[in-house]
Amino acid sequence: MTKSFIDHVKTRRTQYALGKELPLSQGEVTALIQNVVKHVPSSFNSQSSRALILFGEESDKFWHLTKEILRKIVPADAFASTEAKMDSFAAGAGTVLFFEDQDVVKGLQEQFPLYADAFPSFSIQSGGMAQYAVWTALAEHGIGASLQHYTPLVDETVQKEWDVPTSWKLYAQMPFGGHKAGFSEKSFIDDGKRFKVFGKLAARTPEAVPAE
Repeated sequence: MTKSFIDHVKTRRTQYALGKELPLSQGEVTALIQNVVKHVPSSFNSQSSRALILFGEESDKFWHLTKEILRKIVPADAFASTEAKMDSFAAGAGTVLFFEDQDVVKGLQEQFPLYADAFPSFSIQSGGMAQYAVWTALAEHGIGASLQHYTPLVDETVQKEWDVPTSWKLYAQMPFGGHKAGFSEKSFIDDGKRFKVFGKLAARTPEAVPAE
């Protein structure tokens, strides 16, 4: 039975126990991420989202570099848990780094000065949709992932190590890989605290049954 959209939304969960094995090839994962980001909506179809996709040793390198950056600022007596977290991310098959191109944002601000103050927010919202869409798409194919935020600590290192344009502003990192653990039951707060609904649709008119 084909899963519905809401089924895939429910499938997406934060996975910290990652492995190197994937149900898809590197090429298939790359194409999946590219297609998802390509089709995510953006204000004025600006297509401001960018992604750096790291596999294998390159992903390991990112988390090693991040660990060494954190080592300089995290107290030594508290670093063990930080190191374990970095190692758990490196245990995955790859990492997606999500950026928003600030040259695109500035171009929109110049072209549409009336909305200049809103475009940075629009860009962030588009980037968030790209992150969520990629995460859900990975989950659909049985790939675990989590969303991390080590910016701006790692920004300069990423730009130098992977020749990232300076106009690309880093927002999030998504380590991904095979599932090495299941999930606990997810709890939810009461709907009444999250939603308000007003108004009423007109009753639907039953469709006419054609005469035989």
